[in-house]
Amino acid sequence: MMNPQIYISADETTFHLTNGEFSYILHCLPDGHLMHLWSGKAVRPEADYTCFHEVFPRPMTSCPDADSWYSREHTAQECGTFGSSDFRTPAIEITHPDGSTLSDFQLTSWNILDGKPALPGLPAVYCEDSSEAKTLECILTDQKNSLEMVLSYTIFRDHNVIARNTRLINHGDAPVYADTVQSLCLDLPDSDYVWMQFSGAWGRERHLRNRTLEQGIQSVGSRRGHSSHNHNPVVILRREHTDEVQGEALGIALVYSGNFLIQAEVDTYDKTRILAGIHPDGFRWKLEPGEQFQSPEAVMAWTDQGLNRLSQTFHGLFGRRLARGCWRDRPRPILNNNWEATMFDFDEESLVKIAGKAKECGVELFVLDDGWFGARRNDKAGLGDWVANPELLPNGIAGLSKRIRGLGMEMGLWFEPEMVNKDSNLYRAHPDWILEVPGRTGCHGRNQFVLDFSRKEVVDAVYDMMCHVLDDADLSYIKWDMNRSITDCWSHALPADRQKETAHRYILGVYDLYERLIQRYPQILFESCASGGGRFDPGMLYYAPQAWCSDDSDAVERLSIQYGTSYAYPLSSIGAHVSEVPNQQVYRNVPLHTRANVACFGTHGYELDLNSLAPEELEQVREQIRFMKDNRRLLQFGTFYRLSSPFEGNVTAWMVVSEDQTEAIVGWYRTLSHVNQPTSRIRLQGLHPDRQYTVMTEGRHPYRTHAPWGDELMHMGLITSDGLSGQVETRDKYYGDFDSRLYLLRAVTPAA
Repeated sequence: MMNPQIYISADETTFHLTNGEFSYILHCLPDGHLMHLWSGKAVRPEADYTCFHEVFPRPMTSCPDADSWYSREHTAQECGTFGSSDFRTPAIEITHPDGSTLSDFQLTSWNILDGKPALPGLPAVYCEDSSEAKTLECILTDQKNSLEMVLSYTIFRDHNVIARNTRLINHGDAPVYADTVQSLCLDLPDSDYVWMQFSGAWGRERHLRNRTLEQGIQSVGSRRGHSSHNHNPVVILRREHTDEVQGEALGIALVYSGNFLIQAEVDTYDKTRILAGIHPDGFRWKLEPGEQFQSPEAVMAWTDQGLNRLSQTFHGLFGRRLARGCWRDRPRPILNNNWEATMFDFDEESLVKIAGKAKECGVELFVLDDGWFGARRNDKAGLGDWVANPELLPNGIAGLSKRIRGLGMEMGLWFEPEMVNKDSNLYRAHPDWILEVPGRTGCHGRNQFVLDFSRKEVVDAVYDMMCHVLDDADLSYIKWDMNRSITDCWSHALPADRQKETAHRYILGVYDLYERLIQRYPQILFESCASGGGRFDPGMLYYAPQAWCSDDSDAVERLSIQYGTSYAYPLSSIGAHVSEVPNQQVYRNVPLHTRANVACFGTHGYELDLNSLAPEELEQVREQIRFMKDNRRLLQFGTFYRLSSPFEGNVTAWMVVSEDQTEAIVGWYRTLSHVNQPTSRIRLQGLHPDRQYTVMTEGRHPYRTHAPWGDELMHMGLITSDGLSGQVETRDKYYGDFDSRLYLLRAVTPAA
C-alpha cells in the first residue's frame, strides 16, 4: 500500500480517499448535500466519477430542485435525512425549536488532517504516527437553526478501512434535540450481498448467521444497555460466491459498548442503505446553545480477497490500533481462575493450595474471582462493598497477594464495579445511586441492581474503593465483570427532558472509570467480562485488550463461539480456558487434550482445581503449558486463517502462521466419531509455496516421512485421516468423539 492520500477535484466538489488498494469517493451536489460515489477497489484519483450520479424522472418522485428530476430518494447520501425527498431511514434526525424534524445540512467547508484525532471520552482506533492515516472533516451546516454537523472520514496506510464518526454542534440560540445520530451512513448501488451477523444468547454467543439481502429492512442491535450476548456490533456483507479465500466483502463494526443498531435497508430499486450507530429507540440528546454531541466511531473494512483477509484487516486494526497499553503486544500470562473450582466456597488456605498446584504445573497467574468482599457468601449480598471479607481473608487481598507472590506467581482479582446488591453497605448509604423509576417496581438480575454510572459521584466512589484495594495489594490482572442487562433506565440526577440520555451517559461513565484505572495502573492487564460474552465488542478493546469470550467453557461449544468471534476479533483478545469435566454448562465429557487444543487459540488458562486431577492428567497439563509458553506469541499474534467451519460440518479447523511464514500451527477438531470413514484432508493457507515444512503433531510425532512443500499443503492438503494415508504416528491415539489434533509446521528450506 502507499501512504494514504485525499485528492480533491479542481472545483472542490469531489473528495477521493485512497491508499492505493482501496478508494472511498464522495461528492458535493449543487444543493450542498454530500453523496457517495464509490467505496471499493482503488480507482485512479484523477478521473471524474460524477457520472455515477444518475438523475432521471421516476413516477412518485419528490424533487427539492424545481428545475430538475433530482431526488434525494434516489441519490446515495453520505448522511441521509428524512422528509425532504428521501423516504429511507435517516442517519440524522433533529427536533428543532419549532418542533419540525426536517434538516438541511449543506457542505460549507472541509479540513484535511494528517493522522487521526481522538474522540474525547470515547474509544476509537488511533495512529502512532501521523503518516499512518489521513482524515477528512466535512463541515455541514443547517443554516436555519445554526446547527453544524462534522462528518469525519479517516483512511489508513496499512488497513483497507474507513473510520467514520459524526459530531453535532449547536451554534444557535435555542436548544435542539438529536433523536438519531448514526455514526455511519453508506448507500450502496446494489443489494447483491449475503448478510452475515453474529448472534446467540448467553453461553452461545456470536454464532454465524447468513441470509440474503432482500427488499425491506433487516438489522441487528441491542436495547439492553450493553452490546449484549444476543447480537454483536459487527456485520459483514459478502458477495454470493465470496468464501474464506476469494471474493469481495465489506465489514461494518461499531466501536461502542452500549445500545446499538446496524441496519440494512434495501429499497424497491435494489439500492442498499447501511446505518450503524447508537440505537435511536430510547435515545434523545438535548443540545443547549454552544453544546455538542459526539457519536461513537464506526469502522468499515473492505476486501476483494475473501473473508479471511477481511478478518485479518480487523485483527490488525483492533489488535494494534484499538487495543492500547503495555499488554497490547505482549503474550498473555497463563492463568488459573478459581471460580469453577470453588465458586463462593473458599478461604485463604484453600486458595493458596489451588495456586500452589497451579504453580507446580507452570501456571503464571492466579485469579481470585467473585466472593472475596463484604458479606458476599452468595449472590444476594455484598456486591458494591469492595473491602475484603476478614473471615475469609484475614490478611486481606494484600496478604493473599503476598502469599501468591511468594509462590512465584502473579495475582489477579475479580470486580463487578457497575452493580450493587440491596443487601450492601453501599446501597444502604446511597439508595438513590441505582437506576430506577420512582413509583415503579424495578427489575433485578441475579439479585443485583445497576449503579447509575451516568453520575460522576457514583463513578468517583467506585473508583476510590477500587483504588484502595489496588494500592494496597500487588496485583497484575483485573477481571471486570458485568452480569445483567440494564432496565429501569432512569437517573435521579437528570431532568425529565434529558432522561433519554441516561443509557449513553452510563456507557460514558464506564469508559471514564476504565480510563482512569488504566492510566493509574498501566501495568495491570484488564480483561473485560459481561456474564461471559455480553460486552465483547470493539469499544471494550480500547480499555481491556482481552475479554472473557463466553461463560460456556465447554470445548465443543467453544469451537462455534471462538470461530464466530474470529471474524472480527484477534486471538489475543479471546479469553479461553480449560475447564473441568463434566462441563458445568453442558455436562459434556471432553478429553483433556481437546479442551487444551481449543483454549490455546486464545489467551489460555485453567478454570478448575488442578489438585483434583490424576497424576497422568497433571502431566498432560504440564505439557500443555510448556507447549503454550513455547508457542503463545505465534498463537496469539500470528496471522489467523479459518479452514473448516463448525457451522457447516462435523470438522472444525483453523490455523495461525508467523509473519515470515516459517512457522504455523493448525488446529483440527472433530465433534463426533464415525466408523470406517473415507480418507480426509484439509487445505492450509498462508504458507510460502516454495518452502518445505516439517509437520509434527502436538505429541512431537512426524506427520510424514518427508517434509511437504508449502504449495502441496495449500493446494493438495494436509492429510487428517485417522491412521490412514501416510499417517505414521505410533503412540496410542484417542479416536473417539470430541477428538482433536494440533499440527506444528516449521520451515526447513529458505524461500526460493
